[in-house]
Amino acid sequence: MTQLAVTLDLDGVTDKAGLMDRCARALSLPDWFGRNWDALADSLGDHTVWPEGAVEQGLLVVVENWQSYAKARPDEWETAVDVFGDAVDRTPELSVVLALGGTKP
Repeated sequence: MTQLAVTLDLDGVTDKAGLMDRCARALSLPDWFGRNWDALADSLGDHTVWPEGAVEQGLLVVVENWQSYAKARPDEWETAVDVFGDAVDRTPELSVVLALGGTKP
């Protein structure tokens, strides 16, 4: 199966609010997306809010330029990784990968 790939670019993200905004944009989440960890976890596992075509193909989220955010906000990043990992464990059609490289100088 070829999954629908969505890029979650965290370049310039400095806090949780920025991360949630990028998730909302990358995943085309609805306006009522709560921009908190529980809402992100729910959205990742809810096929009804996935981008068009992802339900049939599966969803691959490629997280790029995450290193600066992870370094600046290690506790938030750890929570984000836990949320992504738990969602993948619960949702066989979902994959989340961290792209290496791509960090701007």
